[in-house]
Amino acid sequence: MIDLHTHSTCSDGSDRPARVAELAAAAGCSAFALTDHDRLDGQVEAGRRARELGVRLVPGCEISCEWDGGTFHMLVYFVESGAGTPLETELADLQAARDDRNGVMIRRLQELGLPITYEEVVTEAEGKGIGRPHVAAVLVRNGAASSIQDAFDRWLAKGRPGYVDKRRLRPDEAMRVAAASGGVPVIAHPLSLGLEPAGLAKAVGELAGMGLAGMECWYARYSPGDREGLVRLAAGHGLVAAGGSDHHGSYKPDLTVGTGRGDLEVPDDALVALEARRP
Repeated sequence: MIDLHTHSTCSDGSDRPARVAELAAAAGCSAFALTDHDRLDGQVEAGRRARELGVRLVPGCEISCEWDGGTFHMLVYFVESGAGTPLETELADLQAARDDRNGVMIRRLQELGLPITYEEVVTEAEGKGIGRPHVAAVLVRNGAASSIQDAFDRWLAKGRPGYVDKRRLRPDEAMRVAAASGGVPVIAHPLSLGLEPAGLAKAVGELAGMGLAGMECWYARYSPGDREGLVRLAAGHGLVAAGGSDHHGSYKPDLTVGTGRGDLEVPDDALVALEARRP
């Protein structure tokens, strides 16, 4: 069993990178990927603890992409931090843009009369990459929402009063930078594109033509039927069927490393197949 989609305090998870490694070992994973948003700086800590526990770390990240008027997330695997790759340069630019967006978002929430300060959000994020879950947690703590999900539903989700868009890459840009850095690109939770089956098949075919290597088919919040359908779709386009929990700790309390909601089991051979796609 493996888990190729987890987050730590380096982006919008509540667990330190080392703790994610411990949770992967406790779940019985032979390998796990740390895929923080736009960041690689948790890899050293996670890798050190993973080696101590005898679990393999697959270094990676998650990038937001523009797509046909919408958006999706792309996971990139086998990318090391500190290597000075084109991906690291691009991630630094994305982090700077994310920081600008966070400031605008918090000011907008203040203008709406909500009890929140930038300093509170920085403290919640432990000084690392700020994400909307950190903002949501502060809103919950200050009584402006009843839960993380309620904060998103009322204030932070796309189309809600506090939402602020952010910079994203085009898929071809993301794949080009990934390949130039030795990485393997995989579309994350593809049903989030919100497309009907025919539209999703068309989109996946186009992305495969650009160099996409895999698709997250075994995703923790998908039903068994959805997972099976995505595995067939991936096979039809020559893509690796990958998967993971999307663990964020207390920010997504229903998702646990390795097992997701209790029924997730991503096969080890998915990692073998992804390794075969390395440039």
